Amino acid sequence: MRYLTKSRFKMAVECPRKLYYAGKKNVYRDNKQEDTFLQALADGGFQVGELAKCLYPDGIEVYPKGNADALAETAELLKRESVTLFEPAIAYGAYLVRVDVLIKTGNSIKLVEVKAKSIKSDDHQIEGRGGLKSAFKPYIEDIAFQKYIVGLAYPECRITSYLLMPDKTQTAVIDKMNQLFKVKQIGAESEVVTDPAAKDLTFDQSLLHEFNVDHYVDLVHEHGLNFPNDTGSMEEMAVVWAKAYAEDIAIPAPIGAQCASCEFKAAPNSNLRSGFHECWKEANSWSDDDFIEPTLLDLWNYRGKQKLMDAGIRRLSGVTQEHLKYTASDDGLSNSERQWMQVQWSTNHVSEELKSAGFFIDHEYMTKEMDRWRFPLHFIDFETSTSALPFHIGMNPYESVAFQFSHHTLGKDGSLKHSNQFLLAEAGEFPNYEFARALQAALSENDGSVFMWSSHENTILSHIIKQLNTRRDAPEDKTELITFLETLIKGGSRAMVDLKIIAQKGYFHPSTNGSNSIKKVLPAVLESSTFLRERYSKPIYGADNGIPSLNFRDMTWWEVGAQGFLQDPYNALKDNEVKDQSAAAVDNDDLEIAGGGEASMAYCRLQFETLPAKMRTSIKDKLLRYCELDTLAMAMIVEAWKAELGENPFAEDAP
Repeated sequence: MRYLTKSRFKMAVECPRKLYYAGKKNVYRDNKQEDTFLQALADGGFQVGELAKCLYPDGIEVYPKGNADALAETAELLKRESVTLFEPAIAYGAYLVRVDVLIKTGNSIKLVEVKAKSIKSDDHQIEGRGGLKSAFKPYIEDIAFQKYIVGLAYPECRITSYLLMPDKTQTAVIDKMNQLFKVKQIGAESEVVTDPAAKDLTFDQSLLHEFNVDHYVDLVHEHGLNFPNDTGSMEEMAVVWAKAYAEDIAIPAPIGAQCASCEFKAAPNSNLRSGFHECWKEANSWSDDDFIEPTLLDLWNYRGKQKLMDAGIRRLSGVTQEHLKYTASDDGLSNSERQWMQVQWSTNHVSEELKSAGFFIDHEYMTKEMDRWRFPLHFIDFETSTSALPFHIGMNPYESVAFQFSHHTLGKDGSLKHSNQFLLAEAGEFPNYEFARALQAALSENDGSVFMWSSHENTILSHIIKQLNTRRDAPEDKTELITFLETLIKGGSRAMVDLKIIAQKGYFHPSTNGSNSIKKVLPAVLESSTFLRERYSKPIYGADNGIPSLNFRDMTWWEVGAQGFLQDPYNALKDNEVKDQSAAAVDNDDLEIAGGGEASMAYCRLQFETLPAKMRTSIKDKLLRYCELDTLAMAMIVEAWKAELGENPFAEDAP
């Protein structure tokens, strides 16, 4: 039987049509399901779930995965007067829920939903003026659905509902807390190995906060559910959705701004079907050819998409300056100017000069910014991670650790060098102080301008300063480290320059769809820059007498792929077209690292997971290469911009 489960219910609230696409992994692309193991590892779901079980020592786990066996075992266990169950299965009609923790005492049943998301125990901040806040609404609706189904199945019982979540107001009182729960993956399956010491943890030591949510559940019943293009009571919609899912009926596509984040989206050349495209074809009477022109969903950084869709606008070409509240700026592009430029380019309504160039660069703004820079230029990128269960004593849930950085320098004569790198990913070792020392050593040789891409680096350095000021284990050189770090953050004498803001205000390439992500800007400048083509179409990166690199040898970064398109360097890493240069490389079951999220997951694997030594070495090598590419990308982009401004100061013989 195709039951409406709590995960399917949650999906239906996001978009009822998803029920038709869900669970058909050989038919529809489902991007959320492709990395479930790594994502759960990264957000701490495995560890929080196992820790929760330790807090109810008399709990019995219902192991069977098959619905029939799990239901039978649960029913038998619930005949007891008192019992605590983990993952019991309870069904009523077309509904089925697996409850995280169920505590039965006589005719009272307590439901506990365990979430890895953090909360503050002194101020839950779940309810706002308009009802439940969006950040917590899915969790409350989830437990509300469970309470409803259990109440139907056991009408004679009094049902209460609770959430159990990491408490951000608490700090770890034991060291290496996350090491109590290590993950072992065997093929497609994973197993959490729990240290016996975890069984001794009390609620006060666990960092988890349990609190009653019956009031919020009542609000769900009072106000009903809001889902794309409609509303309805939970009871009514559960009936509709259960029937649609059981009979495999496709609910009419309620397209809207939410479609931008649809997980059932496949590329045109995919061997799997795209639910997103099927919805839009149905709702708009479109064919495949209608997707050639950009849709409204492609508009960069615009919050009024739903309003425009409600007015019947589907294509980017339908957006006007009035919609954007267009306002010009005398300090680079305003957001609305950038959005309008995206609209104009999509409809081919740009000047002949821009068509010829293939991109826009604001000479006046860029020149003004670059005149402030001091050579040599320093490009830095950090890789960081958070964990629901802290890595170290004295840390809050989801407190950041900075485990890696890369550092390129670019001289006024054009000499480029991968100067430094840092990686400390050994299980249980707190890296932040060593990170700060290594960064100080890397940047203290001169007072050249320091560059980041987005404000993440600024946030991390501010956090390390706070740790140095407040943690009991702060090192003896903390004053020196704080003084150095304060020069780099906002307001400091050497405050880092945010290249993402400069890209946003001074550079636009139509292939980026308005995005300022370095993953989008790098391929754009590689495509348009003659300077980069000439410089990087030769294998000089990491070559003898070429551009020094700490992780690559004889690399060619400007290269046309087999399909005749310019190879994206990040795709080269992800698609393994950059050869794994580690002698300890592992061919199978290794993590491809081509993004910051993947780097954070890799760090979590090195902390949590039981891995062979060769695989650990391989993951570290890939982390080093990925982070190096990030700072190389920053240097390449600056090189391209300076060359386009016609003020290329680089010596002809510089590598």
